[in-house]
Amino acid sequence: MTKINAKEFYPSDLYELSHELTTGELEVLSDLRKTLDETIMPVVDEHWEKAEFPFDQFTSLAPLQLLDNDKLFEERPGKKVYDKNFVTATSPVYNVFKTVELAKHDASIATFYTVHTGLFLQTILQGGSPEQIDRWAKKAMDFEIQGCFALTEPEHGSDVAGGLATTAEKIGDEWVINGEKRWIGGAATANEMAVFARDVADGKVKAFMVPGDSEGITVEKIEEKIALRLVQNGHITFKDVKVTDDRRLVNVNSFKDVAHILGITRGFVTDLATGITMGAFEYALKYVKERDQFGKKIASYQLVQEKLARIQANVVANLSYSINLAKLQDRGIFAEQNSSIGKMHNAMRMRESVALARELCGGNGITLETGVARMFADAEAIYSYEGTHEINALIIGRFLTGKQAFV
Repeated sequence: MTKINAKEFYPSDLYELSHELTTGELEVLSDLRKTLDETIMPVVDEHWEKAEFPFDQFTSLAPLQLLDNDKLFEERPGKKVYDKNFVTATSPVYNVFKTVELAKHDASIATFYTVHTGLFLQTILQGGSPEQIDRWAKKAMDFEIQGCFALTEPEHGSDVAGGLATTAEKIGDEWVINGEKRWIGGAATANEMAVFARDVADGKVKAFMVPGDSEGITVEKIEEKIALRLVQNGHITFKDVKVTDDRRLVNVNSFKDVAHILGITRGFVTDLATGITMGAFEYALKYVKERDQFGKKIASYQLVQEKLARIQANVVANLSYSINLAKLQDRGIFAEQNSSIGKMHNAMRMRESVALARELCGGNGITLETGVARMFADAEAIYSYEGTHEINALIIGRFLTGKQAFV
C-alpha cells in the first residue's frame, strides 16, 4: 500500500498538525474517508431531507474498528485497548482527526458516533466499576450495543446541575426511575441508556445503565428540526422503570462526577466544530474553482479570496485548539475552563466559517447541492449543545475572576 502523505491528505492543515499521525493512523483515517465517501455520503442528502438516519449504511463503520484497530497500536506496543483516563489508548492527535474526518463529511453522522463513543462510553469508563467496564465498554466500542446519554430534561438544560428532576428511588435491591429526558440522540434505538437521576434518599445525582426495552419507557421522536436532521433525537418518559442495583454506575455519586464526563466529552464537540469548519471550507473552495461569473472563475475575485482566507485561518485555529486540548486531556488534565475555551472558540469560528462558505456559494449555497447548506444548518446545533456559548463563557469567567455569575 502506498504510504499516505499527511500534507496531501489534509491540505487545509497548514500548520501540519496532522504530521504527527502515524502511518497506521493515516491508513485507518483513509479507510474511514473511503467508507464515508462510498457508502454513507451518497445517501446523506436524501436522509437529511426525510429526517431519517441511515442505519444500514452507518453499520459500515463498525468493521473499521476506529477505537480498536491493530494499525492504531502497532507503533505503540503495550497500549491497552481502552483506558479509564481517556476514551481509548489511541493517540490524542488521532482521536481529533477521527472526529474531524467524520464531521467534515456530515455533522449528524459525527454526532451519532461521538454520542455513542464519547458521552455513552465515557459514562461507562468514568462511572463504572472494573466489572461494569468489562461488562459494557468493549461491546460499546465494537458497536455490539448502541447507547445514548440521557441527561438533558424538558425543563432543565443549562441548569440541569441543580434542576435535574428525574428521580431514582431504591426499593429493595432495585431502583425505580421516574421522569423525562429530552434531546437524547439515538434514544429510540438504544440497547442501553446511560440515565442520570436524582436519588430520592440523599438528593445526589446518580447514573444508571437502563435497557432500552425496559417496561415503562416511552420514546417520542422530536420532529421539525432545522439542524442534525439525520439524528433521531428523542423525548424519553420513564414511568416506574425498574433496574437492578448492579446497573447503577458506582462512581457517579454527584453532579461533580457528571461534570467530569462532560468536561472530557466537550473536547469531542470542539473537534466536531473543527470538522464542520474544514468541511465547509472544502465545499466552498471546490465551488469557487468551478463557478463562472462575469467571464471567469469566481475564485479569481478579491472578495472571494478574502472570505476563503478567513475560513482557512479558522481551520488552522480550530485544529490548534482541538489538538492542544486533546493532548492536555491525554496527560490527565481535565480542567473545565480548558474544554470550555475550546468549545466556545471553535463553535464561534465554525459559525462564522459556515456563513462565509454559504456566501461564497451564493444562491446555490441554500440548497443541498453544494453540501454547504447542510453544514450551515447543522452548525447551529453544534453551537448550542455540550454547553451554549454563554454557559461556556461563564465557566471561563468563573475561573478568571473566582466569581460565580450563572445567576
